[in-house]
Amino acid sequence: MASSRTQTIEQLLRETLDAVHVEVVDDSARHAGHLGAEGGAGHFQVLVVSPQFIGLSRVEAHRLVYRALIGLMASDIHALEMRTLTPEDWEASRHRG
Repeated sequence: MASSRTQTIEQLLRETLDAVHVEVVDDSARHAGHLGAEGGAGHFQVLVVSPQFIGLSRVEAHRLVYRALIGLMASDIHALEMRTLTPEDWEASRHRG
């Protein structure tokens, strides 16, 4: 079962970025005792597929993700690893096997 933070992150990304596919992995357990995790903030990996990324550089797409999650960055998210793809890139990566 997904944690409420994982669900919140997924919901924000879907709604804010019109994402057609979102995967969120809470990787916090692997970082237990890590200085940044002591305050309760977690480590997450996200895959976001959104048409809003079309024509953007990777940095620009990542900025959109950070902007979507800004309300969680100070309290719930300590580290965020992300992969951002357009729907076309997502489909191509799925067919490469």
